[in-house]
Amino acid sequence: MPRLLGIDYGSKRVGLAVSDEMGIIATPLRVVIVNGVESAVSEVKKVCAEKEIGTIVVGLPLNMNGTSGPAVEGVVAFAALLREKTGLPVETWDERLSTAMVERAMIDGDARREKRRDIRDQLAAQVILQSYLDRKNYRQDELMHSEGEP
Repeated sequence: MPRLLGIDYGSKRVGLAVSDEMGIIATPLRVVIVNGVESAVSEVKKVCAEKEIGTIVVGLPLNMNGTSGPAVEGVVAFAALLREKTGLPVETWDERLSTAMVERAMIDGDARREKRRDIRDQLAAQVILQSYLDRKNYRQDELMHSEGEP
């Protein structure tokens, strides 16, 4: 089964996480330093080939009230370009509080500021992808049970 790639997109830093083959667990992969959207797409394409990715999940930075702000437009454009350049399905996923949650956990764990900066984006990508996987797997499980399977 092809893996899924989770992305925490930024114009300078892109956090990446990858699923296991079963699509159950997300693992942080790395952060790539990019110089704009074309550079980000190029780096993601390399990772997709390297890790045999079948679906890409990009975090969508919605406002706390669920509305779209200017950052959402950039992510939507990035996702559309990824679809075009990779030929893979690209989904967006609500990432509200993913980076803040990661930052708080690292502070609570006494991680130094430099260490936090180095891993924050890939951990945010992991949170985005894991929440997507959990929801997808929950829906599949719910569907199986509603059809009478144990």
